[in-house]
Amino acid sequence: MMAKKRTDPIDIAAQQRAREQSEVEQAFLKGMTTLRDLIAPSSLEIHSSYFRIGTKYGRTVYVYGYPRKLFTGWLSELINIDQVIDISMFIYPVDTTIVLNNLRKKVTQLEADMALNAEKGRTRDPAKEAALVDAEELRDELQVGSERFFRYGLYVTIYADSLDELSFVQHTIETFFGQMLVYTKTASSQQEQGLNSTVPQMSDQLQIRRNMSTGAISTSFPFTSADLTQEDGILYGINMHNNGLVIFDRYTLENANMVVFAKSGAGKSFTVKLEALRSMMIGADVLIIDPENEYQKLSDAVGGSYIRLSLSSDTRINPFDLPRVIDSDEADDALRANLVTLHGLLRLMLGGASANSAGVGLSPSEEADLDQGLIDTYARVGITSDPLTHTATPPTMIDLYDTLLHMGGTGPQLAQRLRKYTSGTFAGIFSQQSNIDINNNMVVFNIRDLEDELRPVAMYIVLSHIWNTVRTQQKKRMLIVDEAWQLMKYDDSANFMFSLAKRARKYYLGLTTITQDVEDFMGSKMGRAIVANSSMQLLLKQSPSAVDVLGDVFKLTEEERKRLANFPVGQGLFFAGQNHVHIQIVASQTEQGLITTNPQALLQQQEQERES
Repeated sequence: MMAKKRTDPIDIAAQQRAREQSEVEQAFLKGMTTLRDLIAPSSLEIHSSYFRIGTKYGRTVYVYGYPRKLFTGWLSELINIDQVIDISMFIYPVDTTIVLNNLRKKVTQLEADMALNAEKGRTRDPAKEAALVDAEELRDELQVGSERFFRYGLYVTIYADSLDELSFVQHTIETFFGQMLVYTKTASSQQEQGLNSTVPQMSDQLQIRRNMSTGAISTSFPFTSADLTQEDGILYGINMHNNGLVIFDRYTLENANMVVFAKSGAGKSFTVKLEALRSMMIGADVLIIDPENEYQKLSDAVGGSYIRLSLSSDTRINPFDLPRVIDSDEADDALRANLVTLHGLLRLMLGGASANSAGVGLSPSEEADLDQGLIDTYARVGITSDPLTHTATPPTMIDLYDTLLHMGGTGPQLAQRLRKYTSGTFAGIFSQQSNIDINNNMVVFNIRDLEDELRPVAMYIVLSHIWNTVRTQQKKRMLIVDEAWQLMKYDDSANFMFSLAKRARKYYLGLTTITQDVEDFMGSKMGRAIVANSSMQLLLKQSPSAVDVLGDVFKLTEEERKRLANFPVGQGLFFAGQNHVHIQIVASQTEQGLITTNPQALLQQQEQERES
């Protein structure tokens, strides 16, 4: 017989260990990962006054003091602040019976203290009197069931990329709270508990609470923010802070003026055309100065008037036209106001580039002779300072040329310089009686085909003509000046633009100024004044050099400056009054088809039209 070979127990144990080790190695190589591994930070460091999650720094602060009264929506500004923060509120109901007993004791104590002070002849204590009134009111409301009582805790955790930035954000939040007499403290040596209290796990580990009634707690409801949202107005876009709608009526502000800054292709014309289209739906007329033929499709779609200004067209605008002013006080000054406007125009026409560098393009003697020539030109057709004479047919540039040619002094020299506008290269368009009618809901003045030298002059004359019409008949209007930087290059046209911005509100006019040349516009004294006189501003994507300029003017945070240079098309910062939000401009498919200037989108539309 053969003897069976016995297995050594030591060998069995070694084989078992080898198998287990192999299984562990296979599991490790397989890389089994749980959900917790995916969402957990790479590291967590807890310090006494801050913590660090991965590469981010954080700090938790808690609210420990409140004023006597809080107003609805007091947390709205914090909810919409342009920083990364977590906010936690903990509300614990308290038995009304317990609160009533405590209030009864408190009222008795306060009354006793006040009576004791009165007996001893001490001066009254306003704080105790106010506390007694509040306690009595709260006890009455609790007794009838109109109020309930709660314990309330409010914690805020802020995040930043560095400790310096963390301190800056904390200072911003403390300033915001301090303005409302709400006081905060850093959760010293409790940063871990503070972090756990503000992450979404319903754990109040700080347990710092304050007694509040139903009415007081209701004011802290976090989603009452109505920033840039009204019942009336038009939809501008989506508030990217809280996904709310930005619905606003620009005519409810101090003035209805708006400035739009953006680099080429950022969506500024798209945004303004969208606003114009929607404003027409609520009864506003729209007037547009179009230097690049971008508004013709929109004008045709709404049945507007499209006026093409060029040396070869039959369109004529007479800068000597007078407004039919209804206001009797202004009727007396209508001629004088138009003379001032003509002075600026003629300095632009006769002075050329020197009007920008030297401030004026004419010498003092030429100014004096020009002024007399203008007055005499009106007088020759019977128009004087008397408002009754303002209905007469106005003179033209040819009449002024003739007046200057036959007067003494520098008149003949001025006439020679003016001749190119009366019988020379630029003759016709601004030297004859007006033949245009802007009595339409949308009127577009196209100046694309004008020579570069004539463009600023044309924009000035068109603006003057529109201003005369606005003063003649008061109604809700919007005036859009695209590529306004061309006017800001010359002092006289810049002054005229500022005058429009300053006086537009009186005539129910909203001036929209669009420019992509931010440095030139903001480098002008009048450009900055126009921005200051505009209650609404829209900043779309900017070039890096323009970000610093706008950041200083609009007091933007570092985060907003970073975003301003990297916004996608159609996103920007929208300012209205004292508020501003990050906005996404949105349009329907029909609106998109009417107003887009994207070459690719236009080609697709043309292909679809051919196929249909």
